[in-house]
Amino acid sequence: METGAIDRLWRYHRMLREANLRLNLTRIHNFENMVLKHYVDSLLVLRFAELPSPIIDMGSGPGLPGIPLKIARPGVRMILAEPRGARAEFLREVIGELGLEGVEVYAHKVGADYPEQVASVITRAVATIPETLDRVAGCLSPGGKMLFMKGPGCDDEIAEANRTHAEAFRLLNDHAYAIPGTDHLRRLVVYERLEGDVLPTRGGRSTAVPAESFAGEVREIASPSNPTFRVLKSVLGGPGIREHGEAILAGSRIRDEVVDRYSDRVAGWITDADGPPPPNASIPWLRLSAPLFKEVDVSGTHSPLLLVKVPAMETWDDAAPWPDGCTLFVPFQDPENVGAVIRSAAAFGAARVVLLKEAAHPFHPRSSRAAGPALFQVAIQRGPRLADLRSAAVPLIAMDTTGTELSEAPFPDRFGLVVGVEGPGLPPHLRAGNRRRIAMQPGVESLNAAAAAAVALYVWSRSARPGEHQITSSPASAP
Repeated sequence: METGAIDRLWRYHRMLREANLRLNLTRIHNFENMVLKHYVDSLLVLRFAELPSPIIDMGSGPGLPGIPLKIARPGVRMILAEPRGARAEFLREVIGELGLEGVEVYAHKVGADYPEQVASVITRAVATIPETLDRVAGCLSPGGKMLFMKGPGCDDEIAEANRTHAEAFRLLNDHAYAIPGTDHLRRLVVYERLEGDVLPTRGGRSTAVPAESFAGEVREIASPSNPTFRVLKSVLGGPGIREHGEAILAGSRIRDEVVDRYSDRVAGWITDADGPPPPNASIPWLRLSAPLFKEVDVSGTHSPLLLVKVPAMETWDDAAPWPDGCTLFVPFQDPENVGAVIRSAAAFGAARVVLLKEAAHPFHPRSSRAAGPALFQVAIQRGPRLADLRSAAVPLIAMDTTGTELSEAPFPDRFGLVVGVEGPGLPPHLRAGNRRRIAMQPGVESLNAAAAAAVALYVWSRSARPGEHQITSSPASAP
């Protein structure tokens, strides 16, 4: 090991010792034992095997063996898989403090829903060899290596794996060794993932649902030049959504509710090759290769995505009849703020939402995750730029810190509620007109624009329905 690598390993040791006091990362506290049983034991792997990249350190815990191996082999892409939140955060701190590049933290368990295929997996975890082979079958590419750092007594596990996993894995190497200068015995057991689509689980069942067993349309997509994949990539942004009239929804709650309540809007069910089929045969199943699915799963849900047809958005016309109640004008450029305010508009009964030209697209992935099913529960129209917004038909009430307190004046039967752009706020002509403010504690400058709009809509909804003392929870308003 070069001097720089040794320095990094020493800094990692100091971080591990310090964090262990609060996180209980290791039961080994003696310095010599930590060096031998953690760092030397991790690095001895390199005496018997190189590390095909990318490699997952499965059940990394405090970063063992992944961090020492990454320090020794800086060119390897290392994925530290650790589902426990506090330990995952510690790993991120180590990566930042040591300046490690080409290493990432996957804060979940490794299983069939892992979003890509890798060249190798290594683990010191306590699960048996057959159990671990079950979990990595879907994420280990054909020809990939599964490396087990085991104690000497694993013959029964190897024998069971030979009985239950011979169609998908073959035993490549079994190295028995001792940590130098000690009587601590170790074994490095290496399996190779075989070619083919047999991905066994306990009892030999496949982890993937065969496409042939699905009664509906199935499209297998493995090339980035595939026209359908190009559309999927395009509709991850506003211009593509406008061009194709489709969008991708992520998150189990919005996905399942849209399938149940707005099935006419569903255009496709998107998974990787190991993902579950659509809930009914009327939905086309788009089965992407693992790398392609990762490209479209921008929210990192690792679960099926929904391709939907975007409702047409009419152009707002001041001269057209205004609906009773509140029309909300939204200029937000942040997609999450757009989604949040649409959710509030649906929850508190706004008549419609008019998205001004500055606003992000409501079906942008970050917006749709924030809005949820509210995207289909409130009328959405397109409007002019905020600087050009005027009405000769109804009052426009702008949210501003210098206006009348929200509840001190009645709201008109029909009106437009206007919130400013994040940062710049309102243009002069709206700042000089009818304004309302939210009473806050002294010293608090302002609320987030989407939060201010939600408060205003709530106050208006209470005044519009004075006999109601509580807004009934709905899918749009529930957290």
